[in-house]
Order: sequence, then C-alpha cells, then structure tokens
Amino acid sequence: MSFNDDVQLDTSQVGSGGSGGGPGGMVVGGGIGGIILLIIALVFGINPGSLPGGTGTDPGTGGTGQVEPGGSQDPNAFAQCKTGADANRDDTCRVIATVNSVQAFWSEELPRYQRRYTPARTILYNGTTQSACGTASNQVGPFYCPLDKQVYIDASFFQILTEQFGSSGGPLAQEYVVAHEYGHHIQDILGLLDRAQQDPQGEQSGGVRVELQADCLGGVWANHATQTKDAKGTTFLKPLTQKDIDDALSAAASVGDDRIQQKTQGRVSPESWTHGSAAARQKWFTTGYRSGNLNDCDTFSVANVE
Repeated sequence: MSFNDDVQLDTSQVGSGGSGGGPGGMVVGGGIGGIILLIIALVFGINPGSLPGGTGTDPGTGGTGQVEPGGSQDPNAFAQCKTGADANRDDTCRVIATVNSVQAFWSEELPRYQRRYTPARTILYNGTTQSACGTASNQVGPFYCPLDKQVYIDASFFQILTEQFGSSGGPLAQEYVVAHEYGHHIQDILGLLDRAQQDPQGEQSGGVRVELQADCLGGVWANHATQTKDAKGTTFLKPLTQKDIDDALSAAASVGDDRIQQKTQGRVSPESWTHGSAAARQKWFTTGYRSGNLNDCDTFSVANVE
C-alpha cells in the first residue's frame, strides 16, 4: 500500500533512539518456551517487563550508545522524511508515515465511542535503546510500552521478518507492524491491556486474545486508511490492492506461534502460545479489515479465537 507522493509527514510524532552497544540484559518472559531467539518471544507484542508479574531489564542499565526513555528530540534525525514519496522509498520514512496515518485515524475514530485518543510516539532506533519497560533491541522486536505510552521499533526488524520468518517485504506487511502496535495503545486507552497478564499463555488465553485483538484493530485501520487525511487534507494512502492485503496476511502468518515453533523447535505446543496461530492472526486482521468496525474486534467474547 503506497503513500500519495505529496502527503506531508509529521516527524514530531516519532523520536530517535541510540545505536551500537549490546543490551544490558535481554527482556525475558512472555515468550514461547524453549526458544532461544527472544525476537520470537515478543514479536508484535507487549514488552512483558512492563506488566505485573513480568520480568524485564533494568531500565537504568544497558550498553553504550543508549538514550534515556523517550528517545531523542533531535529535529534533524528524520530530515529525509518529508513527503509520501519519501515514505515509498525508505523504510524509516514509511514507518513515520504509517504512524501519522494510524494516529490521524484513531484521533477521529475513538470519539465516536465516547473515548478520547491520546497520541503515542514511536521511537525509531538502531541497535539498542531504553524504554521505561527495559531495553529495546531488534532481538526483542517491536513492542508497545504502557509505562511510557510509546512504541519501539528498530527498522532493521523488517529485514529480519522477511529473511528469517518468510514474511513478504511489501509495504503493507511493514505498515501492519505499526498498526498492530498502535492497536495495543488503543487497548491501553480502553483498559483492556491487562487481560494479557491475567491469563498469559495457551491457545485460548487472555494473552493470545489481546494479541489477536491488536491484529484486528490493525485491520480496522487498514479498512479506513485510504480515506484518512493529513493536516492539509491530503489522503495518506493510495487504494489497496489484493497484493497489499496478501502482504499483510503474509506478515501476520509469519509470526503465528505455530509457524515459529515448528520452524525453531520442530514441534507445536499450543499450551505455550502467547500470540495465536498463523491462521488466527490472519483471521482477526481480516475481520477488522472487512468490517472497519472496532466492535467486531471483541476477541474476548468468542469461545474459540481460531
């Protein structure tokens, strides 16, 4: 899904993080048992160190080149990202444009449900940086931290998603990542986020239902994305094609718990799932995309999320 070339990007909605240096300690917990790569544990999820009972790194520790939670305010950090044309040729600019689009949509949508949308910044970094929930790195993967109300993304994650997990590298595959993380921010606003920790593992668990709901909310955004406009009234995105949808579904499937477990440990263990199967992730993104209605994302009221 490509951006209109003349749409204007608002880089004030993002911050930059540190680079270089190893993390002071990996975030642990909330993952899939027996898997070494922590990216598998937390891909598209909430940093478990931020929730009651979770374990994370000490936010005050870390390797060289890290910054304090919140990221840099350097106005020149994203000087190359000015328009939709920039977003169409640069992964970092695409993330910024998607953040702009997602926030513009939810700013208009939530008041229809008598809820006010509060903006959440995205911190884009290289290597490692500090969140209020612990160390962020591309080994952890993108996550939303409810303690500082920010999303953390290392743009190199998209390459990892394609090369190691078999996802499509198409634009909507990347935009889906951003939309999913902002789905967690919407859950935070609506008071639903803590359900993940109340029942964190298993194919029908609260943890899985929270993740699938975030997928669905990402689909709701995708449904409306081609009508959402920037501050000057220019539509952010061009009309979706079937290839765009296929790209998003490819990304959703590639991070299904069953796909990851089969790839890394040669067997599937539903009792340890934290994010849902490939089929369920595709199903709930599609549900949100087809209806465009937040109310259809109630993953907690169904007996079976598959």
